[in-house]
Amino acid sequence: MTPDPSAAPAAATPAYTPADLDIVDAVVFDGGEVIPATSVSIRDGRIAALGELAPATPDTRTVDARGGLLTPGFVDAHVHTTFGGLESLGCDLSGTHGADEVRAVVADHLAATADRGEASANWLVGGGWSMADFAGGVPTADLLDDLSADRPILLLSADHHSAWVNSAAMRLAGLDARTPTPEGGVIEKDTAGEPIGCLHESAMDLVSSHLPPTSDEDLRAGLLAGQSYLASFGVTAWMDAIVGDYGGHRSNFDSYVRAAESGELTAEVVGSLWWPRDVDDVPAQVAELTTRRRTDGSFRTTSVKFMLDGIVESRTAAMSEEYTCGCGGFGTSYFTREHLNEAFAALDAAGFDIHCHAIGDAAVRAALDAFAALGADRRPDARHHIAHVQVVDPADIPRFADLGITANLQALWASRDEQMVDLNIPCLGEQRTDWQYPFRGFADSGTHLAMGSDWPVSTPNPWDAIHVAVNRSHPESSDPAPLVPAQAIDVATALRAYTAGSAHLLRSEANGGIRLGERANLALADRNPLDLDPGRISETRTALTIAGGIVVHDTTSEERPS
Repeated sequence: MTPDPSAAPAAATPAYTPADLDIVDAVVFDGGEVIPATSVSIRDGRIAALGELAPATPDTRTVDARGGLLTPGFVDAHVHTTFGGLESLGCDLSGTHGADEVRAVVADHLAATADRGEASANWLVGGGWSMADFAGGVPTADLLDDLSADRPILLLSADHHSAWVNSAAMRLAGLDARTPTPEGGVIEKDTAGEPIGCLHESAMDLVSSHLPPTSDEDLRAGLLAGQSYLASFGVTAWMDAIVGDYGGHRSNFDSYVRAAESGELTAEVVGSLWWPRDVDDVPAQVAELTTRRRTDGSFRTTSVKFMLDGIVESRTAAMSEEYTCGCGGFGTSYFTREHLNEAFAALDAAGFDIHCHAIGDAAVRAALDAFAALGADRRPDARHHIAHVQVVDPADIPRFADLGITANLQALWASRDEQMVDLNIPCLGEQRTDWQYPFRGFADSGTHLAMGSDWPVSTPNPWDAIHVAVNRSHPESSDPAPLVPAQAIDVATALRAYTAGSAHLLRSEANGGIRLGERANLALADRNPLDLDPGRISETRTALTIAGGIVVHDTTSEERPS
């Protein structure tokens, strides 16, 4: 990813000043429940008083919360901060609606970057297009060829499981009808067997492997842009769901290390080290990951990420029964049962927490089976978890609690948006549609819950996700009817998941609560969603964010709801 330098000027290392604040007239949620206190004092970046005011200093500023909800900072348990930041600085398609608008943004970026060298080496890279904007979820090369016949173009989908490329990119990569489809990948082809410009899952690497490497400065700019954006939504800690080379993105490991060491990383981050899909030697891979393990400081790498399957939209999510659409099939399982059993056992023994991407019911069951196979040898303090959990067989819901596995929810997706209506429900059928995102089932069975956004796949705004968790719909959904309304949870349950629940996954002692003497990690909302009509939760905005004792976002001087 090559950001637009005009949008991402190099920044000097900032000089941060610890917060000295009194927050008054707040409703205080401490990560578990609302407590009687209505004020919090912060001195030298630490929580000095709760429910009363600490002695003021000459620098103390008072923030009137006006009845707004003060919570621990949100902890995003599944996000791609550097990737999202890079894309926001480059050809960002995430705000587009419809193929014509997508092509207009691409054309503008082609024009703005036309003078950066020879056309064949001047890649245009971006991301954020929605599958719902194209027939069958499949954009084609000719739509890009009309804009540029010579410059190679690679655009990742919003979910980052597909790549849209033009003919110049396919020529450069040598991609044609004779190219074998890689294991775990899909090459969309015409009736003559020729690639048409859309690649799914591991097939993306056929073209992305030819991208020029991203510079250190661009990675730094992406990380800082992503951190700033997350802070605007009250996020003070996160789990980066892929730390490694993926989908044309260069590994962000070194960028995180440098940002932590320089002090530019104000958030607390756990990186999930990427487990490649082509691992043959499990002990060797575990040994390699161990060399990159960091257990202290603001950036730690105590988690390992497995992508067990793809997504429903491209029929690559692993299912126990065939898809009901015309193409059929069972989807894609990237690892055998034997591989997962061996890898999970080795990683658990080595002290890593395991982070699984699982969309289809077969993938969810495969992860649970591999965790069950750990048996009595499993570490008692392990924080293993399964993210996304879109389609879950009801028989598997209680197994999460029984096995001590956290359900890592991306709640925004549990609504009838365009992709759900057009590309999910027709392929799942009635029964599996009703199996989707069983949040209430998890909560009732005692499963530990965490929440995250998967940004840049979808917005990192926790209040949008909480709105959907409570209503099973969103004001911007194409169909306002709730999706499986029986699986809704209440606001307090969602808040616990997005604060204390996610902090537990990160093994965080600094986030997830409001504790005297600790560094302040707080988010102040501009209203109290606990008292709102549930249909208005998504109107909530973050007015103030304090991360690691430092004010990193502040709109409290602006007009707010009364």
